Amino acid sequence: MARLHRNASAFAALGDQTRLQLVARLSDGRAYSIAQLTAGSRLTRQAITKHLRVLKRAGMVHSRRAGRERLFEFDPRPTGEMKDYLDHVSEQWDQALARLKSFVES
Repeated sequence: MARLHRNASAFAALGDQTRLQLVARLSDGRAYSIAQLTAGSRLTRQAITKHLRVLKRAGMVHSRRAGRERLFEFDPRPTGEMKDYLDHVSEQWDQALARLKSFVES
């Protein structure tokens, strides 16, 4: 049940275009400050912080202190769990469709 809850949190976190863009930016393996994540965006620091908080609660982002700044990094583990879940659901659908095909053809 805990795994299902983690997957639901991760899917919900990625259900927003801004958070998807943040994940895409953070997925290059580098750590970014709020200022770096805000640069080139029309979003405020507060808005970026809010979105990062959602990603952090979903376990997709971690932060660490570096001097006066807080740096944010992507954690790919939840996306791996999401992939495993989608693979499982896909397998179930494949089996259901195979049963349907067998039923229709017999």
